[in-house]
Amino acid sequence: MSWFGSDSGTSSFEETAPSSGLEASGSANQDLQEFIMAEKQKQQITATMFEFNDICWDKCQSDKVDSKTETCLTNCVNRFIDVSLFITNRYGQLLSKSMEGGL
Repeated sequence: MSWFGSDSGTSSFEETAPSSGLEASGSANQDLQEFIMAEKQKQQITATMFEFNDICWDKCQSDKVDSKTETCLTNCVNRFIDVSLFITNRYGQLLSKSMEGGL
């Protein structure tokens, strides 16, 4: 007799583990992998966006705030907003397509 009260050589966990759990787990795992991939892509895009923004701010840097610096900073802000809106709209389109495909 084993420590788990079974002579068959298998533990009580192995005897009671449902076989269909692995199938459901595979689907959940696939969904999780897709979610993680999407989050990584968002993170990468956001990091790139902020990197470009930092470059823009560095180029605008000066000792005094004159009209040239003000124009440069305004352009940086406007490009940041443009890119943010573009990415938001693009994700909205992709989400909409994935929802249509999933129905």
